Amino acid sequence: MKIWINPRCGKSRAALKELDAAGMKYTVRRYLEDPPSAGELEEVLERLGLEPWDITRLDEPAAKELEMRQWTREPADRARWIAAMAEHPVLIQRPIITTDDGHAVVARTPEVLRTVLP
Repeated sequence: MKIWINPRCGKSRAALKELDAAGMKYTVRRYLEDPPSAGELEEVLERLGLEPWDITRLDEPAAKELEMRQWTREPADRARWIAAMAEHPVLIQRPIITTDDGHAVVARTPEVLRTVLP
């Protein structure tokens, strides 16, 4: 199991606390310090079953500067969104948990987080 976190994020810290309480073994990726490549983002999106705009933090200054709220959300636009997230990882919603069985979630709520716990 891997978890992408921002240690300054309360939801990331809460997820780590829950994983620890459940005795889960996991690897932490501080994705702001170790940004994912466009290919890694593609893989995670596939595992999540989501589109890049579904996990983009549109209230971040970088998103506002890029005017991402005006970007279209069509299949042809995926690469543009992914490139922006790879260049500005702060745009990626967190925490993202990927499990060894291929399952992945954006664990923003306790209910979603529980789906990866035993």
